[in-house]
Order: sequence, then structure tokens, then C-alpha cells
Amino acid sequence: MATETHIAHKRMVEAVLFASEKALSIDDIAERLPFGAEVAVHLEALMEEYDTRGVTLVCVANKYMFRTSSDLSFLLRREVDEPRKLSRAAVETLAIIAYHQPVTRSEIEEIRGVSISKGTLDVLMEATWIRPMGRKRTPGRPVTYGTSEDFLVHFGLENIKDLPGLQELKAAGLLDSVDEALDKIGGRAQNTIEDDDLQIDLEDAIAQVDKVSQSNVTESELEDEHQPELLIEEE
Repeated sequence: MATETHIAHKRMVEAVLFASEKALSIDDIAERLPFGAEVAVHLEALMEEYDTRGVTLVCVANKYMFRTSSDLSFLLRREVDEPRKLSRAAVETLAIIAYHQPVTRSEIEEIRGVSISKGTLDVLMEATWIRPMGRKRTPGRPVTYGTSEDFLVHFGLENIKDLPGLQELKAAGLLDSVDEALDKIGGRAQNTIEDDDLQIDLEDAIAQVDKVSQSNVTESELEDEHQPELLIEEE
């Protein structure tokens, strides 16, 4: 039987999460509770209690937050649509970064087979879906990019390992050409600096990522001591 202290601590965890405007980690919550409070235990209990309610407690990017239950999201939809469409180049670039991070701009261009404009990365940075992850200790010390916590939260992922594989995407029918995908969500965005004829399908981009990743694993096994080290620096 739960003690009064145990019940009080669980209520504190619930209150902290309810009042927070952003997702909180276990450490963030523990800082606000009395010393010795079993935060992880209380979170697990709360997730079970809220599982069938109008709001649920979810874990995204290893942090916890309350969200409207997915089956009730239609109640909160607004009639005014404010779509934020990504260009074909931005969709492909985001997919490559997500599946091949940390990755440099030149590596993205090698996988896509076409150069990318600075504006493409700027759009993804402004959306806070990607972030600089440091520099490679190679000539020129290029900046590497990876996905951000906001990317995980937006797509409902606990960590980047939860991204679906190529076969899963095919099975779900999510690998139509980018043109068709954009048409389904309301039409294509206006053209950017790059010509559409020079851009590839999202399926090809992800397939090339898988191919390059497998190649890199083999090379690292054979030439491990010659591989450049990644020097992490704050931008």
C-alpha cells in the first residue's frame, strides 16, 4: 500500500509536468521534488493511469510531457490551415540527415547526386529540425549536421533509432515520389534555386543512405585506425 509520502511525490510529478510548457527529463523533474523521490516509478504509474484518459503522458526524446490522446486530436483542430511546406530538396536533405547523421554538407550532396543551396539547410535550421553537431577533423574541418530534439518531438519518436527502415517505409506506402507526396498534402511548394529535374525521389535518397552506411561499416572495420575522428565543438 502506498504511503502518504509516495502519493504526495506522485502528485508533485504530475503537477510539474502539467505546468511545464516543454518536455522534461527525469533529472529536470527530480530537481523540483524532495530528495529521494522515485521519479521514474511515479512516471511509470502516471503513464499507466493516463493511458485511457483524454490526455496521455508520453515519452519523446527521453523526456516526458502530456499530450492530447491521438484519437481525440480532431477536437482541437483549427479551421484555418497554416501549412508549412518543405521544398523537394529540403525533404530529401532532411531524410539524408536523419538516416546518416552526423553528416557534412558535401556528404549530403554526394548522396543526393546534386548540390544543395545554403537556403535549404537554413530552412531546416529555422524549423529547428536539424542542428550542427560539431566539425570533422578533416581538411577544411566541415560542420556536421544531425536531427534535433524538436525533430523527435514533432515526429513522436523516443530516439532516432525509432526511425522506420526502408522496408517499413515501403510496406507503409510512404515512399511515393516527393512530387506525389507534396500533392497529397496540398500541392507542391514554390520552386527553390535548384531545378526539379536535378533532384531525386525520397526513396532513392534513403536507399543511397543505406548503401553508403553499409559501405562505411565495411571500410571502418578494415581501416579503423585511419578513419578521421569527429571533434565535437559547440557552435
